[in-house]
Amino acid sequence: MTSTASDNLVDIRQLTFGYGDRPVLDGITLSIPRGKVTALMGASGGGKTTVLRLIGGQITAQKGELLLGGQNVAQFDQAGWYAARRRMGMLFQFGALFTDMSVFDNVAFPLREHTDLSEALVRDIVLMKLCAVGLRGARDLMPSEVSGGMARRVALARAMALDPELLMYDEPFAGLDPISLGTAARLIRDLNDTMGLTSVVVSHDLDETFHIADKVVILANGKIVAQGTPDEVRNSTDPLVHQFIHALPDGPVRFHYPGPTVEQDFGVASQAGAPR
Repeated sequence: MTSTASDNLVDIRQLTFGYGDRPVLDGITLSIPRGKVTALMGASGGGKTTVLRLIGGQITAQKGELLLGGQNVAQFDQAGWYAARRRMGMLFQFGALFTDMSVFDNVAFPLREHTDLSEALVRDIVLMKLCAVGLRGARDLMPSEVSGGMARRVALARAMALDPELLMYDEPFAGLDPISLGTAARLIRDLNDTMGLTSVVVSHDLDETFHIADKVVILANGKIVAQGTPDEVRNSTDPLVHQFIHALPDGPVRFHYPGPTVEQDFGVASQAGAPR
């Protein structure tokens, strides 16, 4: 069935963006359906985190459109962006907790910063969010006293503090042991469904991400090379998608970053198999 604008929380249309002279996204078009988990995947440097930054308004598209809830973000003023970001939560890579604040105060921070709620109500909300990620008992610990997996869950509780409509995850599984990884994946899926969220997950972990995602988007070379359900993407015949899914060392994505030839760098005749 074809999606309509109301089916999608985010619509990106023919969007182009680059850093300086380096193009990152070249006319991509994709949608983030409401109430679903959408995974952005692909080789490093493919533009996945850049998409999150565009949605969050940290950077601005050079061409094309980005619609949030049907509104073109190019028309947002400072107040418009402030209101839009209140509807978003962000789980940064490795958590990015405030190291000099307790677990409780980390989760309470957005509530104290952006609302006028009483401390009694802030306490109740913080404990509810920590309970949702299984860490109500860790409220008084400092970030240095919790494991990497626990820190990621604290960061998730903080991202949920303002009851966002959209939750974005930047590499939520990086550096986690198998138990913590499985716990984080289950939390993303369960919280999305029980809270009616829309989730965008940037990840390189194929197994867990394919298990929890409703939609998978593969980015490479500034383009979208595949998108669809996990099964549709897994069965893609595109050579680049095949290389990524099966972790092949050779294919469209080369080991050597493009650069001068061997002759140009070393002034010697190239040898068979030497990088060019």
